[in-house]
This record gives sequence, structure tokens and C-alpha cells, in this order.
Amino acid sequence: MGQIKIYGVKGRLNPIKETLSNIIHSCMVDALEYPLDKKFHRFFPMDKEDFYFASERTESYTIIEISMFEGRTIQAKKQLVKLLFERINNKLNISPQDVEITIFETPKHNWGIRGLPGDELALNYKVNI
Repeated sequence: MGQIKIYGVKGRLNPIKETLSNIIHSCMVDALEYPLDKKFHRFFPMDKEDFYFASERTESYTIIEISMFEGRTIQAKKQLVKLLFERINNKLNISPQDVEITIFETPKHNWGIRGLPGDELALNYKVNI
């Protein structure tokens, strides 16, 4: 399971939402063998006055927070981060300097999904990648 939040300046984020969502999902699929039909993304476009960031960043500054079940290897998570930086830069021309990614992992039993604790779900994909 994965839930993804994306934050950015409204004027920059809104026009690229669909493309960015597709990029993020392709990275999840390639790095974590995530199912093609599992896409849970939420966008948080922010007014400039509500989004403070370091002076070395531009208005393209984007934060990506990924919450997922624990169990992926360090190598798989590093591959995910690497792919995100590469594809966002190549397809949207957003520099890695302007992208920050955080992965939050929690035990399956800390999730509630479809009326069940996450550790009682029958998944159609592997988590231990």
C-alpha cells in the first residue's frame, strides 16, 4: 500500500499534476513492483505566501511524501528516489535541487483499509522487494 502527498506552489504545481502523478506512479511500479492499478495521490497546491522554503530553491520546489507498508529493501527505496529525481528532471525539467522526497514506512497493522487492519488484507502484490 502507498499513499502519496505532493506539495508545491499552486501556479507551478497545478499545470503539471497529471504528468507528475504519472511519473511518480511509473517510479513506484518500476522500483517497488507496485501494481499498475494502485494509484493513491493527493496534491496540495499552495499559495506562495503559505509555502516557505530555502532561498536556494525556486518556485518549482516540490515535496513528495510517500507513506507505505514497511518491508522494502534499502536498495529498492534508493532506486525509487533515484528514478523520481531522474524522471521528474527529464520529463518536467524540475531540477533535483527543487525536489525533496520523504518515505514514511509503517507496519501493516498501523493501516486500516477496506474495513480491515492492513496486516489482515490479502494483497495482490509483494511488499518485500
